[in-house]
Amino acid sequence: MKKIILLISLCWCVNNAIAAPYEVKHLEPANWWVGMKYHQVELMVHGENISATTPAIAYPGVTIFETKKTDNPNYLFVTIEVAASAKPGKFAIDFKLDGVKKSSFSYSLLAREKNSANRQGFTARDAIYLITPDRFANGNPKNDSVAGMTEQPDRANKGGRHGGDIAGMTQHLDYIAKMGFTQIWPNPLTENNQPTYSYHGYAATDLYLVDARYGTNDDFKNFVAKAKQKNIGVIQDIILNHIGSKHWWMSDMPARDWLNFPDKYTETTHRRTTIQDPYAAPADKELFVSGWFTTGMPDLNQRNPQLARYLIQNTIWWIEYAGLSGVREDTYGYSDEKFLSQWAQIVMEEYPNFNMVGEEWSGNPAVVAHWQKGKQNKSGHVPYITSMMDFPIYDALRLALYEKEGWDTGIIRLYETLADDFIYPDPFNLVIFPENHDTSRIYSYLNEDVDLFKMAMVYMATMRGIPQFYYGSEVLMTSPRERDDGAVRADMPGGWKGDNKNAFTGKGLSAKEKDAQAYIKTLLNWRKNAEVIHRGKLQHFAPVDGIYVYFRYLDNRAVMVVLNKNPETKTLDLQRFKGLLTGKTKAVDALAGSKLDITKPLTLSPKASLVIDLQ
Repeated sequence: MKKIILLISLCWCVNNAIAAPYEVKHLEPANWWVGMKYHQVELMVHGENISATTPAIAYPGVTIFETKKTDNPNYLFVTIEVAASAKPGKFAIDFKLDGVKKSSFSYSLLAREKNSANRQGFTARDAIYLITPDRFANGNPKNDSVAGMTEQPDRANKGGRHGGDIAGMTQHLDYIAKMGFTQIWPNPLTENNQPTYSYHGYAATDLYLVDARYGTNDDFKNFVAKAKQKNIGVIQDIILNHIGSKHWWMSDMPARDWLNFPDKYTETTHRRTTIQDPYAAPADKELFVSGWFTTGMPDLNQRNPQLARYLIQNTIWWIEYAGLSGVREDTYGYSDEKFLSQWAQIVMEEYPNFNMVGEEWSGNPAVVAHWQKGKQNKSGHVPYITSMMDFPIYDALRLALYEKEGWDTGIIRLYETLADDFIYPDPFNLVIFPENHDTSRIYSYLNEDVDLFKMAMVYMATMRGIPQFYYGSEVLMTSPRERDDGAVRADMPGGWKGDNKNAFTGKGLSAKEKDAQAYIKTLLNWRKNAEVIHRGKLQHFAPVDGIYVYFRYLDNRAVMVVLNKNPETKTLDLQRFKGLLTGKTKAVDALAGSKLDITKPLTLSPKASLVIDLQ
């Protein structure tokens, strides 16, 4: 009996040593900055019975504004107010019970980077390079396997972790800059300590921590700083809708209503039209917003005010900490509408020149436009996010180049989709793209037709909006024609020691791959200095005989783009375009550098894409 009592006592002592009452296990965010517009910060404090304590701060310019409790005694939400007079420094937040200090947390107030509030977000001047970090380059093999991280590396498994990391992206910044890209959007880098399929990054298990297999928070911050030195900004991928099923919250939920459908897995319908549908049943709308993506992605309930503030602060924290130039927000329309307005409004008030793009995967421009700032919605929803991913153009581009030409098929799709731009409040700030990490490669979709691939690249580089390209497409990386995530997110050639091909050096690339790489490099570096593309107006002409012509024009400058989809040589009479050609005495093929005579019809090679600089 004495042995049993001793064992029970030992277990009690061990458990209390691991989880002592009132000890702070988590406090987020663990720091803030002086001089922020958002100066009332709600701290999430987590620890056993921490809600029984009273927090206390003794630091000039910092006061406790209010505290909130939830139905879980292990959480306390403490709002601190940082006065304009507060100075950078460290101070203790003490947690007291009956006047006795039970635990303490050292909190940091930091100085902001100079001109942080006025940082410039990504614009139409930019070309975005989308990277799946696990598949780009393994710069530090030592972090492929990290203690405490569940999934181990397995490069042979297309759905497994391959070892790409922040070090790999950093080592190849010169390559990215020389290719002509001016922004990098990595898929999420936050911790995804899921048992399997964790490489994609969209099931976060800690929203304030970079996944250790990618590196550290400091590594990410240094990556952004080094990119900035090469005139490259960094856009962070943020997820407001859901977390990973192994997030630390899941073992001790902050509140009963922290998740939607907490008791029984209920999947979203993905019926995004219900948001605006005047006839939609309320239950259908609720199921779209509140249903889970998968069992591995619990759906967050942003109607909980503490969770809403947590997510808003998390976004601001990453922008300020890392020095970001943009945010890409995943699965945009799946979150609560009122919360999305509040989130975007507060972030944009803090950074008025910033840019954020939301993902609403719909080919219907009315669905996409609903969310962009400036849209007058009949429903009363007031949006504040500045940009959206242009899925209608994505759909139209693929069909336009793949289909046979007909009255309502083929390249006419681009013309008619663009005609819907009146629906958007700011179509020139949309992000256009031919592919991403969730689609097949455009080169493969077009049956590996290099000429049509180049046509897609020219369209992306010269059309209104902000173009986004996917890593490896510059060397004609392939995938199945239909979506296959593991295949489309294949390893960048040369990103791993011993690779037979190397996109970064050109070793082992075929003549066709080298040509495509050189073509995109020339195109994007020309675009860098093409003010008429960055700020110019747009006029397009209805396609005739498989030829689509449009102009970008600004003051006395213009660029004429001619896309000949035909597999044979064609002659283009220029009389139709004389309104925009009048007064232009000089015409140069912007990519080849050769002069063109625009006083007579142009001869177009089969499947030719011409970018003509007019002066």
